[in-house]
Amino acid sequence: MKNNKNFKIGLLLLVFVLLIGGGIIIAKQSKANTTKGNKTITVEVIMADDTSKSYEINTDAEFLRGALDQENLIEGSESEYGFFVLTVDGYTANDDNQEWWALSKDGESLMTGVNDTPINDGDHFEITLTVGY
Repeated sequence: MKNNKNFKIGLLLLVFVLLIGGGIIIAKQSKANTTKGNKTITVEVIMADDTSKSYEINTDAEFLRGALDQENLIEGSESEYGFFVLTVDGYTANDDNQEWWALSKDGESLMTGVNDTPINDGDHFEITLTVGY
């Protein structure tokens, strides 16, 4: 009986160690690759009525927020989930109208926010005012 209990404890400990180790490996592999040095990116701000304005940004920033802050294009607030973009190019999304800013790259939605989105020379990003949750 005692050997069976020790076996179960040992097995649980092994599973726990494997889960922690796997999590660390996945976190390291999914860490964004950044490009150091000067690069030029394009940021297109798209309003709800489909009008848009493009900005060509020359920057040394490695992540999108640095480039957007450099040009004073965004304002927002820090949260437990990262930086929440409230204002883009002087327009503040109106929560009462269910407006929010969506971030995409080459037309594809991003799974990262401005803090965690790496930039490379020639990248094209869209920040779109979206209505409705």
